Amino acid sequence: MKREVLEGSKKDNCLSGKSIITLFFENSTRTRLSFELASKYLGATAANIAASGSSVAKGETLIDTAKTIDQMAADVIIIRHSSSGAPHLISNYTNASIVNAGDGMNEHPTQALLDFMTMQEKKGGFQGLRVAIVGDVKHSRVARSNVYGLKKLGADVVLGGPATLMPADIEQLGVKAYTDIDRAIEGADVVMGLRIQLERQKKGLFPSVREYHKYFGINEERLKLAAPDAIVMHPGPVNRGVELSAAVIDGDRSVIGEQVTNGVCVRMAVLNLLAGK
Repeated sequence: MKREVLEGSKKDNCLSGKSIITLFFENSTRTRLSFELASKYLGATAANIAASGSSVAKGETLIDTAKTIDQMAADVIIIRHSSSGAPHLISNYTNASIVNAGDGMNEHPTQALLDFMTMQEKKGGFQGLRVAIVGDVKHSRVARSNVYGLKKLGADVVLGGPATLMPADIEQLGVKAYTDIDRAIEGADVVMGLRIQLERQKKGLFPSVREYHKYFGINEERLKLAAPDAIVMHPGPVNRGVELSAAVIDGDRSVIGEQVTNGVCVRMAVLNLLAGK
């Protein structure tokens, strides 16, 4: 899939005759666009439904929306929803394959898959790999999917962030958690920043973005604590000067752009596995 994308041969007919619906109840740029492009690159008929422009705005329930789409013979429904478990719920009311593009604070599986692909390309494997995931772990579905997957692959996962943004009992998942960001980053082969959801600031979970960056942001000086060949990742969008400094985002250790490219390729593979001929 990646070879097709990079070589410019972005038209494959393996999903010709298949219909793929993206059903997004939350804002998205990277995930939604990459799924839509993946569908079209594979020759499928792709359509997008945004909650604000659908019958949901008129009061239609999620289940009724799923049933309606099912009557149109959709082969794959890609859903992002603010409620954890929404993809599992609608799977009971449609014959289409369901892809979770992010559900509440639960999971974001395809983001984790593209992260793994990027790590595999840059580091060659996962056994003994030290991955530091730093930021708003508590509200991050990306962090959860990465933790589950990385532990299965044999990586050593370390979490870092303010105590108010760290889930209780997170270490029961077999990871180390630190409120001292320097200890989390120390010796890491991969440093992954997580987006600080600025709406949380209104709830008093951290004083200010300036203070957050001072104590928990990843800058060039702090990055020196990681392994000399460490890479920097972020699921995006990045709040510049908050989770990561501009110098780190644009630096030679950053693979954030490559993550975006890999996102299209991974989602092409997922759709092909579910609906390909």
